[in-house]
Amino acid sequence: MKLIRFGKKGKESPGIQLEDGTRIDISAFGEDYDEDFFGTDGITRLGHWLERNGDESPIIPQNERLGPPLVRPSKIICVGLNYAKHASESGMEVPKEPVLFFKATSAIVGPNDDVVIPKGSEKTDWEVELAIVIGKKASYVPVEKALDHVAGYVLHNDYSERAFQIERQGQWCKGKGCDTFAPIGPFIATADEIKDPNNLDLWLKLNGETLQHSNTSDFIFNVQEVVSYISQFMTLLPGDVISTGTPAGVGLGFDPPRYLRPGDVVELGIEGLGTSKQHVKAYQ
Repeated sequence: MKLIRFGKKGKESPGIQLEDGTRIDISAFGEDYDEDFFGTDGITRLGHWLERNGDESPIIPQNERLGPPLVRPSKIICVGLNYAKHASESGMEVPKEPVLFFKATSAIVGPNDDVVIPKGSEKTDWEVELAIVIGKKASYVPVEKALDHVAGYVLHNDYSERAFQIERQGQWCKGKGCDTFAPIGPFIATADEIKDPNNLDLWLKLNGETLQHSNTSDFIFNVQEVVSYISQFMTLLPGDVISTGTPAGVGLGFDPPRYLRPGDVVELGIEGLGTSKQHVKAYQ
């Protein structure tokens, strides 16, 4: 299944995107895509409900805004420098263990919402990433059991303000958690829809120019390793999001570096997970 949420910001309702692209409203199911839904086998329960009620569910207009495809999770955990070429372009060594940081959940927006350059920013950057949605509580999970805890996968643009992140010292979270810096979606593809999350093409364009194009087969630490590793240090709750890192081609890696300006348009996509587009706006 492809899980979506639609409607005005802060008032989204749950829906499903069908294989032909039609979107249906499943508000009558009575649940939203939150921790309780994922943690109580909601995907299976919703599948059974759709068998009985899917044909009677209202169709969502194609011009309806898509919101984040899940309710704000307890946390977003990100993996830094998880592609060797990106580590190189950032001037950092290939890590021996996953580099972890948190991204503020208040940064989450819909897949096609505007991205706002923060107040005082001159170095806002882009990062196309595969994100994992946790489906079952995970603590001290072995690698071979890690995928049992995955509900699905989603497209994420891990926007970053490089001066806040790097030059102003401290932890990376200052440059990662700004408002609008986590557009997610258009949909969560449930785990059964993605044959191999470690072999997916992903790409990003800036104003029509392809700047990132790679495949998750280039991961330093794959999906199973990342889920298992993080679960050694914290409990992953249903609905939590893990963003698995970005390939080479970010603005920081160019000589000279390239950063976003008002009026820019960022488009990105991952095989099997759809596409998104963000228009860049100045802070007001």
